[in-house]
Amino acid sequence: MSAPAQASREETSTLDLATLRRMTFAELEALYSTCKRPSRISSLDGDAKGAMLAWRQPAGGPLAALLRAMGNARSFPWMGKSFKSVNHDTGEGINRINLQLYKTRWFPFSTRFDVSFLDGKPAFVLDYARPGNPPFIRQIVDEVREVAPGLYMGPAALKIGGRPRPILFFAVSYR
Repeated sequence: MSAPAQASREETSTLDLATLRRMTFAELEALYSTCKRPSRISSLDGDAKGAMLAWRQPAGGPLAALLRAMGNARSFPWMGKSFKSVNHDTGEGINRINLQLYKTRWFPFSTRFDVSFLDGKPAFVLDYARPGNPPFIRQIVDEVREVAPGLYMGPAALKIGGRPRPILFFAVSYR
């Protein structure tokens, strides 16, 4: 997909996880900047299927191919995220993990609307700075926007020196 920044709403309505998985980090970043945050916190309520899309580094080469293949493998342990609105302004969620014979939920997060650390526009933010999460996990902040009906994607970042640094793009889907 070339020039995702010029993608119209009609073009984005045909996007799916398979299409997003073929895009580079730069293409995903450009597409993300054209998308809008969900209209309500409750828009994401429920269990969404997850997909790791593209890493910032390495952008190419064998390691990038390996990371992309791992994220697309059926045996990849991250199944997705579960969301629940608490009120009109906040919510909560947790990651669903499948470790072969053991399915669990790890690393709860809080949700809210805020400005994007990536481009300063409105976003649906997932903040892992919660009691009970390990210190490293508390440094993670994600955000998503709707790229097509029932399909959301955004950057996952690690706070370094207090500032979120994007590491990868991921998606969650209700389709």
